[in-house]
Amino acid sequence: MEYNLFIGIFVFLFGISVGSFLNVLIYRIPKNLNISFPPSACPSCGNRLKWYHNIPLFSWIFLKGKCAFCKEKISARYPLVELANGLIWVALFYKLGAVWYLPFIALSFSMLLALSMIDLEYYAVPDNLNYAALIFALIAPNFINRGLDALYAAVGFFLLGFIVSKLAKRDALGEADIIVAATMAALLGYPAFFIAMFLSAILAIVPSLFAKDTMVPFVPFLALGTLITYLNKEWLVSLLQAIMYG
Repeated sequence: MEYNLFIGIFVFLFGISVGSFLNVLIYRIPKNLNISFPPSACPSCGNRLKWYHNIPLFSWIFLKGKCAFCKEKISARYPLVELANGLIWVALFYKLGAVWYLPFIALSFSMLLALSMIDLEYYAVPDNLNYAALIFALIAPNFINRGLDALYAAVGFFLLGFIVSKLAKRDALGEADIIVAATMAALLGYPAFFIAMFLSAILAIVPSLFAKDTMVPFVPFLALGTLITYLNKEWLVSLLQAIMYG
């Protein structure tokens, strides 16, 4: 118990550190900026941040959510992304244990988190992060089966998009949607993939009702549905089988 708690704390600290890097990706990639240079700076006054201004989660708390130089407010998105990523990594650790492929599965979900935040703000799904999520999802046991599951989902979504596009006479599903679906299938397999798709659609209903004429980014709901299903896969699959077969 103490051993798992110690490892869990370590995983959380590592997770929030990765979350800090996700904030860099979320801010810079949509703006076509280099993700490694120049060093982090305040977007308001331009002063370069000291190393102790960049301690994940804790620096924002100690600075009371303000820039150390100009005192301009720092978005709460930064600590929230770090915290969310840390919690996701811990949840995955307690789900899988200290297995060799844990970092890759966790990184796949981290990429989905970054994609969700970018989609929420910019209505965009960068290909580099999208493909990274898929590649990380494939690095696990049963690589061939995971690859086939991803392929089936990609082909299925492509055909669905093609048919709907012809019927609606406009683009229905893009390449980004197909890759996200492939990542979901690689992480979950079947029939859990379909459960995640159903949950994602249910989660998206309420925002869609209130959105009216505005766009509703779907990637955040796909990512959340995938995470919920992954963490509760056995129970949800058993529930589905009970509903279908009694």
